Amino acid sequence: MKRILLLLVVIGFGAFAGFRIWESYQRLHSAKATTKGQGPGRVVSVTLAEARLGSIRQELTIAGALKPKEQVDITAKATGRVERLNFQIGDRVEKGELIAELEDDELVQQVNRANASLAVARASADQRRAELANSKSDLERFQALFDQGLIPKREYQAQQTSSQVFESQLQLSLAQVRQAQAELNGLKIQQQQTRIVAPMTGWVARRHVDVGALVNPSTPILTLVNLSTMVTVAAVPEREVGKLRVGMKAAVELDAFGDRTFTGVVARISPVLDASTRSAMVEIEIANPQGQLKAEMFARVKLGAMSSREAILIPRAALVYRGAQPGVYVVQGNTPQFRAIEAGVTEEEHVEALTNLQPGTRIVSTGASMLSEGDRIRVLKAPAADQKGGA
Repeated sequence: MKRILLLLVVIGFGAFAGFRIWESYQRLHSAKATTKGQGPGRVVSVTLAEARLGSIRQELTIAGALKPKEQVDITAKATGRVERLNFQIGDRVEKGELIAELEDDELVQQVNRANASLAVARASADQRRAELANSKSDLERFQALFDQGLIPKREYQAQQTSSQVFESQLQLSLAQVRQAQAELNGLKIQQQQTRIVAPMTGWVARRHVDVGALVNPSTPILTLVNLSTMVTVAAVPEREVGKLRVGMKAAVELDAFGDRTFTGVVARISPVLDASTRSAMVEIEIANPQGQLKAEMFARVKLGAMSSREAILIPRAALVYRGAQPGVYVVQGNTPQFRAIEAGVTEEEHVEALTNLQPGTRIVSTGASMLSEGDRIRVLKAPAADQKGGA
């Protein structure tokens, strides 16, 4: 048994050693193949260009979803059951148009009772007014008799007191009339609140309830949006905010309309930056008179397209990366040397070189992405525009 175990151990070690030798051979063979295809001495056909001074547009692109400039949830001011609902999703609603009605049977009866109470109060006031007029007439007669000495002073004073009582009763009746009128007005306001009208012109975006639903002042009935002006809000980095001004024009592109461009304008710039992102919220307004734009469409907004500045430009094909480091291949003889740069704005077929590159420096353009360290180049004839870094 011990001999068998020893034999198995020896066989296992032998197999493991053989596997490692085979693995090393494969790695060596692969490295030789790579060296043969891509190592030093490889010649790559390229075209050359020169870094040049040119103008580049200072353009800021932000993205966001379109929102209606005006959006309101229509709610009732009273509690009640929906008796009528006049609009569906997508319907256009004019300002002041009746949207819905709530049941008001109980309020109608309360208004009728209030009208009756007001009539009683007015009749009582009319009676007190007649009594006061009669009392004043008697007081004038008593005044004449008292002046002639035909009645004692006590009777004259009693008539004065009676007239004052009728005056007070009339004032009480008039106050009751005002009270009844106020109660009636309050009930009429409640009755009007069962009729829900549109606060603005717009379109129905959502319908939250149906006829028969019990609603209260916190229950939305419809969502109404005004699409005549759309807005999009985006966060703009701190370094770019200072370049923006209210009223600045913007070009707006939407996936739903292909290459068509809409015109927007910077409407508002937040005066306070977000401390965590160091950015400010900017609101862009886009006119939508025909209602083509819809809420939540994705929009790309380009700002500042009319301003430009001088910069060192290179062809986009010349920009390569070593890891995350951008750079170009500078030509020295027939051997390209990688030079790290800081890339700026990209515009069409050109890239801005912010650092470590001077105008007139010859660089590899087409073919730069195929180069490796130690490769040699064969220069192909290129159009004049490419030789100068592009027109």
